[in-house]
Amino acid sequence: MTPPADSIGVLLVDDHAIFRAGLRALLSTVPGIKVVGEASDGVEALGLIEKLAPDVVLMDLEMPGGDGATATARIAKMNPRPKVLILTMYSEEDRLITLLTAGASGFLSKDAEGEDLIKAIRAVAAGDMYVRPKAAGILAARIRPIDHGTPADEARAKLSKLSDREREVLRHVAEGYNGPEIGSRIGISSKTVETYKQRIAEKIGLGHRADYVRFALTAGLITSGPHDN
Repeated sequence: MTPPADSIGVLLVDDHAIFRAGLRALLSTVPGIKVVGEASDGVEALGLIEKLAPDVVLMDLEMPGGDGATATARIAKMNPRPKVLILTMYSEEDRLITLLTAGASGFLSKDAEGEDLIKAIRAVAAGDMYVRPKAAGILAARIRPIDHGTPADEARAKLSKLSDREREVLRHVAEGYNGPEIGSRIGISSKTVETYKQRIAEKIGLGHRADYVRFALTAGLITSGPHDN
C-alpha cells in the first residue's frame, strides 16, 4: 500500500507486535502521516523499503534476526533512501555518534509523548535532524571541539558574527526545541524566533536543524549535559 502523494509514508520496524500496533493506532489519527508497512527485524525492513519506498523508517535497535544499527547503515546506501528515526528504550550514549555517522536522522525514546513522535517524523521527513535536549547533551559530551585550528576556529569566527540573542536561539534550536518552545523559554514570540533564524541563516548559512547541531557542537556552544530545565 502506498500513501497519498502529499503524505509521509512510515515503515515501523520493531520485534514487538504490540508496540507496532500501538504506533500504528497512534499514527492512523494523524493527518499527513500514513503507516505503509511493518517489519519485525532489520532484514525484513530492507526488503520492504525496496518494495514500499517509505519516507521515514521508525527503527528499533535491538531485534533478533537483524538489528537496527546494521539495517540503518545499509539503508544509508540506498538511492533514494528513507530517513531513519531510531526508537529505543535504552541509553545509547556510546552509539549515538556511530549511528548518526551511519545515516540515522534522529533519536527518540520509546516512552516519549505521541506529540514528540509526530514532530520527529515530520522533522526527519523534511530533512532535519531530530534530537531532543537529552540527546544533544550526550552528543556534546562526546564531541568536544579542539582548542585551535581547522573547523573549531572557523565555527567560532562565524559565531562572533551573531548577537547574543541570535546565539541563544541557535543553541536552543541545536538542543532540539521548536519555535514555540524557544519563544516560551526566552520570552519572545515564535514569529520572532523565525526572524532570528532567518538572520542566522543570512549571517552564517545554517538551515536545517542538522546544520545547527553540527555547528553548535563544533563551536563549543553546547558544552555540557542535558538542557531540560
